[in-house]
Amino acid sequence: MTSNTPVSDQLFDRARSLMPGGVNSPVRAFGSVGGNPKFMVSAKGAYLTDADGKEYVDLVCSWGPALLGHAHPAVLDAVHAAVDRGLSFGASTPDEANLAAIVKERVSAVERLRMVSTGTEATMTAVRLARGYTGRNLIIKFAGCYHGHLDGLLAAAGSGVATLALPGSAGVTEATAAETLVLPYNDLAAVEAAFAAHGENIAAVITEAAPANMGVVTPGEGFNAGLSRITKEHGALLILDEVLTGFRTGYAGYWGLTGRQEGWAPDLLTFGKVIGGGMPTAALGGRADVMDYLAPVGPVYQAGTLSGNPVAMAAGVATLTNATPEVYAHVDARSLELSAALSSALDAAGVDHSIQRAGNLFSVAFGTSAQGVHNYDDAQAQESFRYAPFFHSMLDSGVYLPPSVFEAWFLSAAHDDAAMSRIFDALPAAARAAAAASA
Repeated sequence: MTSNTPVSDQLFDRARSLMPGGVNSPVRAFGSVGGNPKFMVSAKGAYLTDADGKEYVDLVCSWGPALLGHAHPAVLDAVHAAVDRGLSFGASTPDEANLAAIVKERVSAVERLRMVSTGTEATMTAVRLARGYTGRNLIIKFAGCYHGHLDGLLAAAGSGVATLALPGSAGVTEATAAETLVLPYNDLAAVEAAFAAHGENIAAVITEAAPANMGVVTPGEGFNAGLSRITKEHGALLILDEVLTGFRTGYAGYWGLTGRQEGWAPDLLTFGKVIGGGMPTAALGGRADVMDYLAPVGPVYQAGTLSGNPVAMAAGVATLTNATPEVYAHVDARSLELSAALSSALDAAGVDHSIQRAGNLFSVAFGTSAQGVHNYDDAQAQESFRYAPFFHSMLDSGVYLPPSVFEAWFLSAAHDDAAMSRIFDALPAAARAAAAASA
């Protein structure tokens, strides 16, 4: 190794000797786009800075939490004040109820809330709760939807599993996998058929409010409402996973943009990312009678020393308090501007594509203009080989994109005209790189 070796490469070499793949979450390893990952050392507003001192406009935003922008002053002030009071007490604190009240005010489908530490823990608890409440064993999930690394829900998952082209995961037993029915997304007829065959044994249907782990996929008109209807008819529960979309796609999440207007509500919802404001926390919530099946008032056990951690709660309260309708209007507008500019650049370079949207989240799928992307098969059939050169061209131009074509793009309230101009300037060369790619 010479002194000319980038610091990020040196850090990655060291990390690989200490951690599996050199990372603590697989997509960070750049396995789908090639090359070595950048090691970030600071973030401010719309920008990240890596260990070599290079600045990037950030379109990952910590996979959602940086809704206000990185290091927002109000969030930092709240966190610093919380840290001064102590990092963890192993006891109840006032901000747990304060954050729960904010969530309940925004999402009327939430009558009770339980704080946990990760999105995986939220979905794991929701599934256990659904089984405990209904006395049934089977869970329906959809191919390409990712609900964390819970054993029974890794079958045909998207996100990192799609990136690595794995059908599931080693270590998941056949007996566990057999308790999950995997159906094609956006196919209500398949759901009806599954309930006709197994209805008395199905505890719940779990679905992303709008999938964002096989790229973004828009739920078909009436699809989520149909899931609500079918589960109610058969005495099962509907679990709406808003770990990515919750308080990201709107003031009340994706359900607030769609389901509330359509007149249906899920039985349980899971949240993460934004409600922690960048700190590790998540939650599940929903109907009071279902949620009250959780210990200590009910028979379904769940616990966690760091659940409701006071520093994370303070960050969440500050983030949601400052995530005003004006913030969402700004992010929505920037999302429309960027997706239009992206599409124009790809059109100019002759790259066939479609833009997949769910509120202000979007992604690009190459070679899909004729049919779009409506399910996991569509997502996997795209010309994904075009994304790696596109990604690296943007990276070289100082724009940090999700390091996988199967992920959503995120903007923040801090993406101002200067940040957007840097992105727009980088798009034409990236589009030409995508056009020149071959399988």
